[in-house]
Amino acid sequence: MNQDAINPEIVKNEISKRRTFAIISHPDAGKTTLTEKLLLYGNAIHLAGSVRARRNQRSATSDWMKMEQERGISITSTVLQFPYKDHVVNLLDTPGHQDFSEDTYRTLTAADCAVMVLDAAKGIEEQTLKLFEVCRQRGIPVFTFINKMDRPAEDPLGLLDEVETVLKMQPVPMNWPLGDGDTFLGVYDRKSEEVHLYDRTAHNQTVSPEYITTLDDPRIESGLSDFQFEELHLNIGLLDELAEYDHEKFLAGEQTAVYFGSALTNFGVQLFLDDFIQMAPPPSAYASDAGIIDPVSPGFSGFVFKIQANMDPRHRDSVAFLRICSGRFERNVQVKHPRTGKQLKLSRTYTFFADERAVVDEAYAGDIIGLPGNREFGIGDTISSDGDFSFDPIPRFAAEHYARLINLDVGKQKQFLKGIHQLESEGAMQVLYETEATRRDPILAVVGVLQFEVVQARLENEYNVKTKLEPLPHQLSRWVEGPQEQIDQLPWRYGMMRTEDLDGRLVALFSSPHELSFYSEKYPDIQFLSIQ
Repeated sequence: MNQDAINPEIVKNEISKRRTFAIISHPDAGKTTLTEKLLLYGNAIHLAGSVRARRNQRSATSDWMKMEQERGISITSTVLQFPYKDHVVNLLDTPGHQDFSEDTYRTLTAADCAVMVLDAAKGIEEQTLKLFEVCRQRGIPVFTFINKMDRPAEDPLGLLDEVETVLKMQPVPMNWPLGDGDTFLGVYDRKSEEVHLYDRTAHNQTVSPEYITTLDDPRIESGLSDFQFEELHLNIGLLDELAEYDHEKFLAGEQTAVYFGSALTNFGVQLFLDDFIQMAPPPSAYASDAGIIDPVSPGFSGFVFKIQANMDPRHRDSVAFLRICSGRFERNVQVKHPRTGKQLKLSRTYTFFADERAVVDEAYAGDIIGLPGNREFGIGDTISSDGDFSFDPIPRFAAEHYARLINLDVGKQKQFLKGIHQLESEGAMQVLYETEATRRDPILAVVGVLQFEVVQARLENEYNVKTKLEPLPHQLSRWVEGPQEQIDQLPWRYGMMRTEDLDGRLVALFSSPHELSFYSEKYPDIQFLSIQ
């Protein structure tokens, strides 16, 4: 079908059904568990796995990499698409381990909103705060799911206060928990003024039986202690004094809709999902060098936000993940690739469900599709069916850890360099080289320490190359610009390391922010620029 012949009303209607979001959390807050339970309630899977999957248990659906299955954590970002109540949900499952990578941040550029998962016993933690700041910079609305109410939890009002104090965003509870820990019975839905009571299921693997009732149901009083019962009624009375939900403020990032529940036991998950598809925004517009690109624009366009090689060991292919930003995609469409100036025909395209893939013949703004095999794509590349424009570049995020990577078998130097090049093109790490070193061993710069292990594991598993890592004491890096004679006078051998990136730009590594500040003041004619 010709792009011009597509009924614009059909396209507009399909785009309005899309809900594309990412889940963000601190490690162990229950992100992967919530992901699986959303899939369970969306009928995308019939049996939920355990986050703590071990050898004799099934692995979490969203985790396909060998290291993820062994450790029971998410390292890479995966894409999970499923239909729910006449909507199409695109769930971007971001890494939630202690040391996530730049891949985590980039994934948020492809999302229209986020679900922030908090541990009810711990509140807002460090990694959650980092990811929330990226959401704030992008201006995307955030839902809050306060998880693990099936365990002893902090006071719900105190958790709301923490959200407001730390995130500077007004929390609006959409439901309220009935007890916590062993006495967690369910939730009170503020909108309907109904109570949703639940029964636990065997191993929490299937949909929980649900009973919709009222606050005067005798099961509530008998299931709670006298103190909990009195506090429940007192708190529900106080809720009316809190801020009311304002959809415009939510979309503007001034409010966050808060839900209490337990992803593990399935309590409150479907109630949240039902609200989510009604409240979450449809695909948003994206900025480009030709102006704002509206999602319902007739031309198909999108940008690459992630590249992953060797997802399927049988094919050893490289897959570029494309966020569709406007129009309707159809297989075999001819597109322009502005960075290379080439015309491309997209004949092999897939949708994904973790490591499973299915050929996609059509997709719309908000959807994520995979383009395998074409190694010309880079992070941030734009493709479009009409128009030579490029979407705004994806920001780079400052590396915090540095290490020299040494190939232990010089006979496999070709495979070593090929693997380094591939991983760098995926954005797994930034690669630097010390300019005055006798050996040209790459220096890896990463956001999280675990990325070092990921790189070493993938080089060994995918390229049969064993490596050794030598951690460096540096904490930050800067591009260096200024008069060459002054640059040469910098004390490169006394703490600062002189390196260059793959584009040949001079990069200085510093051991501390204090060191950077000292040399910035001492050499005012030299610019130490943040790497972007």
